[in-house]
Amino acid sequence: MAINDNIFIKIRDMKENLTPVERMVAETILSNTEEIPHLSIKSLAKLSKTSDASVLRFCKTMGYSGYRNFIVSISAALGSMDDERKDQYTDIQPGDDLSTIIANISRNNCKSIEDTLSVIDPEEVARAVKTLRATDRIIFFGIGASGIVCDDAEQKFSRINKMCHAYTDGHSMLTAATLLSKGNVAIFVSNSGDTLEILEALEIARKNNACTIAITKYNKSELADKADILLGISTPEVTMRSGAMGSRIAMLTVIDILFAGVASAEYQNVKKYLSKTHNILAGKHRR
Repeated sequence: MAINDNIFIKIRDMKENLTPVERMVAETILSNTEEIPHLSIKSLAKLSKTSDASVLRFCKTMGYSGYRNFIVSISAALGSMDDERKDQYTDIQPGDDLSTIIANISRNNCKSIEDTLSVIDPEEVARAVKTLRATDRIIFFGIGASGIVCDDAEQKFSRINKMCHAYTDGHSMLTAATLLSKGNVAIFVSNSGDTLEILEALEIARKNNACTIAITKYNKSELADKADILLGISTPEVTMRSGAMGSRIAMLTVIDILFAGVASAEYQNVKKYLSKTHNILAGKHRR
């Protein structure tokens, strides 16, 4: 269960990966949010032009044991809908004035983090932190905006003396994955979860028995399906570059959570490294 569970966000993010019939149920729910808690399973089946069995199958796909549990989650999510409607994602529009851009980008970034809290699984985070604490080598894989996230991760984990490196181009990723072994951790960062170079490196890492962690959009993808540990993020449905901005902010937040989780659990051991790195950088600033 996510930290700040919101079923509407899950439906939005999963919609394109559902079966055609399940998608009909999803679109009906997203178009009739206020009415759904008052509908029986038969009524929702009729409204969505599907069947009782299809609605129940949809509920199970969303992670619920039955229709009643699903409706309880819908009702809970509706309780916060009024505030969320004021904070919907807004894409960059040609000709926007600077004050509008400042407001919209800030709102989108905040929303990406809030929505990611609705889909990320704390138990998976705990597994990832435990694995990172136990390993002696961490490798980060990502291309483009995801590569920037990997560089940030390398900088953070290096500060607590973890042996780690970020690889951000296809050829170097394949080489790095080939040299992985059992006990190593490979973290793959990809919003889509379908980047070819990432999937090729993932296959090599799995063959070498490295533990694989995916940071990727909360929906069905090859990366999400094949990684040992899945840390899902939620990103906006926008058309311009603000979409990549939102996913990057969400991914950076997940990296911060992992770093803080490891550093906090091992604080007595890593505080000397944090202090040393802080002091050397502070000395540079005084020059």
